[in-house]
Amino acid sequence: MNVIKRSGKEVNFNDIKIMQAIQKANESVDDRDERLSQSKVKKIVDNVVAKCNFLGRAVSVEEIQDFVEEEIMREGAYKVAKSYITYRYRHELIRKSNTTDDHILTLIEGENEEVKQENSNKNPTVNSVQRDYMAGEVSKDITKRFLLPEDVIKAHEEGLIHFHDSDYYAQHMHNCDLVNLEDMLQNGTVISGTMIEKPHSFSTACNIATQIIAQVASSQYGGQSISLAHLAPFVDISRQKIKKEVAEEYKELGVDVDEAKANEIVERRLRKEIVKGIQTIQYQVVTLMTTNGQAPFITEFLYLNEAKNDRERDDLAMIIEETLIQRTKGIRNEQGVWITPAFPKIIYVLEEDNVKEGSKYFYLTELAAKCTAKRMVPDYISEKVMKNLKEGNCFPTMGCRSILSVWKDENGNPKFYGRFNQGVVTINLVDVACSAHDMDEFWQILDERLELCHKALRCRHERLRGTPSDVAPILWQHGALARLKTGEKIDKLLYGGYSTISLGYAGLWETVYKLNGKKLTEPEGEELGLKIMQYMNDKCDKWKKAENIGYSTYGTPLESTTYKFSKALQKRFGIIPGVTDKNYITNSYHIHVTEDIDAFSKLSQEAKFQSLSTGGAISYVEVPNMQNNIPAVISVMQYIYDNIMYAELNTKSDYCQVCGYTGEIQIVTDKNNKLVWECPNCKNRDQKKMNVARRTCGYIGTQFWNQGRTQEIKERKLHL
Repeated sequence: MNVIKRSGKEVNFNDIKIMQAIQKANESVDDRDERLSQSKVKKIVDNVVAKCNFLGRAVSVEEIQDFVEEEIMREGAYKVAKSYITYRYRHELIRKSNTTDDHILTLIEGENEEVKQENSNKNPTVNSVQRDYMAGEVSKDITKRFLLPEDVIKAHEEGLIHFHDSDYYAQHMHNCDLVNLEDMLQNGTVISGTMIEKPHSFSTACNIATQIIAQVASSQYGGQSISLAHLAPFVDISRQKIKKEVAEEYKELGVDVDEAKANEIVERRLRKEIVKGIQTIQYQVVTLMTTNGQAPFITEFLYLNEAKNDRERDDLAMIIEETLIQRTKGIRNEQGVWITPAFPKIIYVLEEDNVKEGSKYFYLTELAAKCTAKRMVPDYISEKVMKNLKEGNCFPTMGCRSILSVWKDENGNPKFYGRFNQGVVTINLVDVACSAHDMDEFWQILDERLELCHKALRCRHERLRGTPSDVAPILWQHGALARLKTGEKIDKLLYGGYSTISLGYAGLWETVYKLNGKKLTEPEGEELGLKIMQYMNDKCDKWKKAENIGYSTYGTPLESTTYKFSKALQKRFGIIPGVTDKNYITNSYHIHVTEDIDAFSKLSQEAKFQSLSTGGAISYVEVPNMQNNIPAVISVMQYIYDNIMYAELNTKSDYCQVCGYTGEIQIVTDKNNKLVWECPNCKNRDQKKMNVARRTCGYIGTQFWNQGRTQEIKERKLHL
């Protein structure tokens, strides 16, 4: 068993230190009759050790101290307990005088376990990531001491809510967005003070797109999405350019032009350029380093019906085809082995022209299925279901799942690209349920916590209000999101629903189970779950109407927060079977990972909740290796098309650098009761010598996870 110190450093558990702390408190009591006997001190230590072992994970210093207090009080040694508590309080005041130094120092030395496991796509050992984390620690400190109200900070620290991305809050930055790539490519843009004109070829357009992606990623902290349809017009520009070149070659050779042969040459050369362009995007995206120390969190949207005409649709089909081919192949790691990259994330839209066997573009769907089976992407949006839910529109999510509401310009035309999300605050629903003694009290506490989230969300909004466009020219002045003037404030983009702001929620499964002992898969559980979802939607609608700000409910992609919330719940309420007995809580409305349910039933069940998660959500099914069963993958995709707006298939894609094993790297428990990754072939446990890719929050992670998320991954049941 290990202990996580306040600095974030993880060390071996040492019960002697507990013994010494109790003895110091014991000796400080003047009246010997009020002191604990040595046998009672040992009993307290043994009980504390047992409680720590029962948690089945690394424990924090604060948790150990809480257990010590409880055990001293249980023995009736109140003066000893008072001495112990006073000691804790005095040292807490000393620590509060400087809240960042220890975290930064352990971070620089690579000893901060919390930071190591915070983001599964950041490598905290490299300087660029450390620099970002150092800045983040300062931002969190400033945010905590100056920028946020005390009640919001207190609720965040206690795990009642989660104020996302506080490490960026000190700056005037927003969350995620849909980049208006079409405007930037067609009308030109400016990157780092350099004018970039409309490209004259497809390959150049792809190269410029990657530069835009990197610049945008360095100017905000969330995910971004681009549509490959915005690149499609440049295919024909290249085609016409190549035609002219071929005609000139015929002329130079003094040979009569054979139109059929010339067209064949043109299309062959065009294909090579498309291969080159897509390769540029794939490799530059995974090799570019943004200012936050990681590759850009980018999503590519593959939607045939976004093309403006038949010619453009066929050209877009070629782009999609090559994208899927290259992504299926993967990228080479340091050993030259083809592995699964985390980005770009890909969303493939299922539509009438590609979803059914015999349809014109069904070959693309077959490629998508093969890519999913091997590389875990694409994810799938059903055009049919999305149009039913979004007023006849189909458009991409911003990053992994944040989704816009429909907004129309002065002419009544819907607009999606160039819009963004202001930020997220998540409510821990499980804590609300555990705090309530009956349903009436549940709704009362829920109301109070939602208003606290509302207050925190208004803080996010006010932090952005008054921001001049100069803070991120690529976003606000040069077309990624807007074409504002120098010095102009972004305020008009924060109102009227043009941008969204998200009320996140977590742990609906455990919440319902705590309240009525039913699962979301049971009629009574489903009814209550939907009622809670509707209540949150009604709150967002009320706030939106009163303030003209685009509030929406959002299925939070808990990463490290799932562990944070579970630890907070265990501290406040102990171990409640089926509610707080895991080191994680479920994402949003998801059916619990340990539940036995087939893929189609799960998707059908979760579709009811997804439709109420208006600010974004994604469902998934966990599947085994499907590379030899592509028809089954396609059957799931076709079911998605008919039943749910947005879903994905989770499979495994691992590689052991020690022995070359390419199956599933497994999760086992080591001698310290810690979950670790192990190659089943050679028993390698060195994370630096293995490549593991897993979906955890709607996107693929490749840098490993904290103990809570690792337990969740280990316990996942297959749905197919």
